[in-house]
Amino acid sequence: MTPLGRGYIQVYTGDGKGKTTASLGLALRAVGNGLKVLVIQFLKGAEMTGERSAAMKLAPDLEIRPLGRNGLLHPGLIMERDRVQALQALEEAVAEMTSGRWNMLILDELNTACALGVIPLDRVHQLMDLKPDGLELVLTGRGAPKSVIEKADLVTEMKEIRHYFRQGVPAREGIER
Repeated sequence: MTPLGRGYIQVYTGDGKGKTTASLGLALRAVGNGLKVLVIQFLKGAEMTGERSAAMKLAPDLEIRPLGRNGLLHPGLIMERDRVQALQALEEAVAEMTSGRWNMLILDELNTACALGVIPLDRVHQLMDLKPDGLELVLTGRGAPKSVIEKADLVTEMKEIRHYFRQGVPAREGIER
């Protein structure tokens, strides 16, 4: 495995489109430079997406593991199984982060899971504190808590200016999925 040197904590948050896309761009660049990347997707189910299809072509250097359920989570529709799945995904993330197998770990929608109360904030802090020096840790999702932003080394906020979803355009294959 190519050593990364010091790894940092990056956060991509905000109400605009592009948080997961930005993290996948990092993953692509990392793989192109001989690094190994794992993406654990919180709150996303096992349906096949374009990014998962692409990752299969780049395996074993890039792996994407969706560990949520299909469909969107909304504050009033969270079930106990969502909390259980999210906590299991977090435990898996900690195990993989400390395994030494990966140079970059992307925790997609972890911020959202925390903002929705599916994952306790103190568990996210613990995960951030356990990050090995040689690992790049990337957290994506809306609503990153202030304390997560303060602990991160790099924070980017995506801001929606205009979005075609507002005109009724559904998610498109190859662009949003």
